[in-house]
Amino acid sequence: MILADKIIELRKKHGMSQEEFAEKLGVSRQSVSKWESAQSTPDLTRILEMSKIFGVTTDYLLKDEIDLTKPETIENVTVEDIHDETVPPLTHVSMKEANDFLNKNNRHAFLTALGTALCIVSVIPPVLFDVFNNSAIEDLSVVFMFLIIAAAVGLFIFSSMSMKMFDFLHKECIDTEYGVNGMVKEKKEQYHPKHIMMIIMGVIFCILSVVPPIAFGTITMNKFADMFGTVLLFIFVAVGVFILVRTAIINSGYEILLEEDRFSRERKISHPEPKSNLAKNIVSSYWCIVTAIYLLYSFKSFNWGMSWIIWPVAAVLCPVVIMIANAFDKK
Repeated sequence: MILADKIIELRKKHGMSQEEFAEKLGVSRQSVSKWESAQSTPDLTRILEMSKIFGVTTDYLLKDEIDLTKPETIENVTVEDIHDETVPPLTHVSMKEANDFLNKNNRHAFLTALGTALCIVSVIPPVLFDVFNNSAIEDLSVVFMFLIIAAAVGLFIFSSMSMKMFDFLHKECIDTEYGVNGMVKEKKEQYHPKHIMMIIMGVIFCILSVVPPIAFGTITMNKFADMFGTVLLFIFVAVGVFILVRTAIINSGYEILLEEDRFSRERKISHPEPKSNLAKNIVSSYWCIVTAIYLLYSFKSFNWGMSWIIWPVAAVLCPVVIMIANAFDKK
């Protein structure tokens, strides 16, 4: 636990607000806020005053490794003792590494979500060209479809390779540099409202994907209208899945650095071969299976006008699959 976390814990334990604590120290509330978010560090005089107010030693405040729940060890604890008790050994993560990981994880989230969306919209060319009833044009549409799928696979590979250097964050217990925890917590708290909004928007897009084909089919029986409604369906599903995948990966990045939920230290110790990628693999496999079913049925029946129904059903079920995958991943 770093100094910022200790100040928060001790202040709340003593029932003080930031204003009350600031008044006791003779500083502004903004100063206390910056200490608690690890944006700045109190000077030695303030540290001494804190130790008197909270009734703890300066060693406890200054040494990140010392735990308040073991007060009898605070006075004589040594670095060697701490390292001996740490199983497995911690891997150090600097502020630069943490920021680099978050930046690359944001790009990884975008590329992975884009690749997933491309897999979904790859079926649009066969739907578009089906209205021409020309075998040569239909063959060309299949070529376009596989070109889009190839681009999506390329994005998956490139994105995964760019994150390879951070694989240890999923598997090893980490010791973050002073200030990293506070910085990541602040960013996660700032992103949380957006994360919730993105989940809501993604689910809404997936559910509303059934509206265009139904609306166009009701208004007119023209095959061009049916085709346009089907194309919009795929676009709605692609947008919804893009939003869900991107926000899930970004939020996981914060959890990885904070060692929370399925990336917790306890989980890493109890599962030497962690299943931290299980949920992602299940969801990826789900869309591969849906695509395979769609293609198999469509090419076998050549009924592109009806096979689209597979996608709205899959889109509506996708949030359920994600929840089930996450439940399995936390076991």
